[in-house]
Amino acid sequence: MNDLVFRSIRQLSELVRTRQVSPVELAETFLGRLDRIGPQLNSVVTVTHDRALREACRAEEEIGRGEYRGLLHGIPYGAKDLLAARGAPTTWGAEPLRSQMLDYDATVIRKLGEAGAVLVGKLSMVELAGGMGYESPNASFTGPGLNPWDRTRWAGGSSSGSGAAVAAGLAPFAIGSETWGSILVPASFCGVAGLRPTYGRVSRHGAMALSWTLDKLGPLCLSADDCGIALAGIAGPDSHDPTAARRFYMYDGPVLPGRRMKLAVPEDAAAGCGDPGRDNFAAALDALQSVADVDEVKLPEYPYEAVTATIQSAESASALEDFVHEGKASGLTDRSGLFGPYPGKAVLATEYLKAMRLRGVIAREIDAVLAPYDAMAAPASDAAPPVATSFDRSKRGRGDSGAPVSAIGNALGLPAISVPDGFTEEGLPTGIQFMGRAYGENAALAAARAYQSLTSWHECHPADLV
Repeated sequence: MNDLVFRSIRQLSELVRTRQVSPVELAETFLGRLDRIGPQLNSVVTVTHDRALREACRAEEEIGRGEYRGLLHGIPYGAKDLLAARGAPTTWGAEPLRSQMLDYDATVIRKLGEAGAVLVGKLSMVELAGGMGYESPNASFTGPGLNPWDRTRWAGGSSSGSGAAVAAGLAPFAIGSETWGSILVPASFCGVAGLRPTYGRVSRHGAMALSWTLDKLGPLCLSADDCGIALAGIAGPDSHDPTAARRFYMYDGPVLPGRRMKLAVPEDAAAGCGDPGRDNFAAALDALQSVADVDEVKLPEYPYEAVTATIQSAESASALEDFVHEGKASGLTDRSGLFGPYPGKAVLATEYLKAMRLRGVIAREIDAVLAPYDAMAAPASDAAPPVATSFDRSKRGRGDSGAPVSAIGNALGLPAISVPDGFTEEGLPTGIQFMGRAYGENAALAAARAYQSLTSWHECHPADLV
């Protein structure tokens, strides 16, 4: 079964649908890899053996009766451990919550179950999704998330387990969350695809709240096409989440657009990257010239990072207030978390309101910039840093390239996907991101698919794990 480990969702689903591969055999394969390899990467909190085999048996019986539900039926997946899943702890990556049991499924978990997908594991994360602040990769009771390409390097935060698990072949896809970079950065560091949907596209019911107006849930997969398939399984309105948009999503892949695309690239988009990231991004743009018109654009001058940071700081301080007042912060792994909530509490109400008003102005102006284009291209991240590193908090030293696109995309809740665009001399992946207009996931996915049709970076996997 190991030759199936790095197959796409589309390939696996065809094997399952035609009964060439049993969902039970598939689940057992990935459960075994989670047991064996997961601890080596600090990427797993709980391997859900009983639930996985129960769901796989049900899928096998249904498919045997001709009741095939679609592309996710019988396909294993992992979930970041801030998502509630009945029967397993939901730890939020934090030692004080190691035994927290939530007796219900998050909406995302429920929807995937209804699609016939099989939950094989709860995956590690930075404690409290980084909401208390952290100064090194060692901010989780499971230890620093290790990169499958080089285990002296970080897998990224805060969805470290989700990125590492997909890159290491521990699950065909995984669900992560992003408030500011936490899907795109692990995807880029680990050489996989990661999709941040539009804010409100996916219900957050049953997910830990970090920042109510910034949090998004999305998939990490082996390819852009897989991300579209996974998004179709989790998107849609939800009566349990008033912020979930009353919009239904239909993925339009895997075909490529029958026309030349139009892509925008911000001036100095790669200014914050090191040489490998800058060179790989330039090479990616050169490749895209064969299928797209690529224009350099000037972004309006606004304090994008300050706006996003102000909103996140104030909202996370409020969201985690009970955790702090109950004295649980003293049990966090990263000792800087003891002081993490205080900068947020110190945000003046006037500053928060100013940031929220300015956010609306930025949204209108950025939408005008994006309107003529299918997507905006920019670097997703530099290469992964060593796990022994300490972050420069003043420069958000956790993976952002320094370009403002990440701050813009998260403040405005715009969809974006990171896909691999090459490697450094040390063999570490780098990524390119494609950001679309609100609810423009299909356009961003099409740009990423077009790029992946021209390159084979997404077909590379860590040699010792194949």
